Amino acid sequence: MTKDPTAEPANGDNKQPAGQPGRQLGPRSPFITGMKAAAGVAVTFGVVQLIIAARQVLILIGLAFFLAMSLEPTVSWLVRHKLPRWTAVLAVLVVALGAVAGFLAAAIPPLTTQAGQFAVQVPGYLSSLQDPRSTLGRLNAQFEVQQRVQQLLSGQSATLAQGLLGAGQLLFGAISGSVVVTVLVVYFLAAMPRIQRTLYQLVPAQRRPRATRIGNEIFDQTGGYLLGNLITSLIAGTTAFIWLVIFGVPFPLLLAMLVALLDLLPVVGPITAGAIVSLVSLTVSLPVALATAGFLIVYRVIEDYLLVPKIIGRAVQVPAAATVVAVLLGAALLGFIGALIAIPIAAVIRLLLREFVQPRLDSA
Repeated sequence: MTKDPTAEPANGDNKQPAGQPGRQLGPRSPFITGMKAAAGVAVTFGVVQLIIAARQVLILIGLAFFLAMSLEPTVSWLVRHKLPRWTAVLAVLVVALGAVAGFLAAAIPPLTTQAGQFAVQVPGYLSSLQDPRSTLGRLNAQFEVQQRVQQLLSGQSATLAQGLLGAGQLLFGAISGSVVVTVLVVYFLAAMPRIQRTLYQLVPAQRRPRATRIGNEIFDQTGGYLLGNLITSLIAGTTAFIWLVIFGVPFPLLLAMLVALLDLLPVVGPITAGAIVSLVSLTVSLPVALATAGFLIVYRVIEDYLLVPKIIGRAVQVPAAATVVAVLLGAALLGFIGALIAIPIAAVIRLLLREFVQPRLDSA
């Protein structure tokens, strides 16, 4: 007798009362694939949030490592001359801090005096703004400078108090950040050989010699750029100070420090410093302001085509267009620090493209 397939099984014969089990979930099933994708998105989002939350700390760490890379050639030179590494690191640190302390000790008293003189001369500048026969008066009549300043300051006492509080917080943050960066630079310099070895060991053994050569070249380019940039900025500030003293422009030391500081930023910095110094020179006379602007332009040409090639040499070879783009992007992303390190980063990217991307494209 044939058994009806639709008939219910007898008691004891139903070993799977819920029916036949479905196919097991494999690693390529849609559910598992979706879960993996969701987990990847969640982890990526969490990492991005952590980076955003720790952005300021990461910037300080990156700046400290950049400065350590820049000082490493000097420390290595001292080590090659039979000086222990810790002694070489401390020697470089003492010289750097001594230079900064000496500069501040020499600059703060004149800056305080000039700031007091500026406060005394403010009423005279306001009177010149109201005099249509003076240069400032003609500028005020054309651009309505005084009215705009009054509108900006009227009813802004609370904003001014908040601004003073923000300035105090900014000063405290700058001091604490400087201490953190200094400590990190010391530790990075002391452990730089181990850091380099660790980074090179992450590369496969067959490619390690090439990676070592490229890494050493990156360190040399970074160190050469920073040292050369500091020297050219010092020359720019000194030259500007001499010019301003000769022509009697007020606040020469303050303006020279501004020129030296902004000269650290390629392209954007010198233009900004030249505009500010030329506007301050208008308080002397229009011919002096025009002569100052012309002098700064001539010095800019001399620095770009004579001093930079001689001092920085071939340490960093970045095209002019790439320089402008890198500085603008660096300033937009990280402000002053981003603009300062934009050129070395662009040089590193150019080096990596030359070593890895271009050979593959040529052989394709």
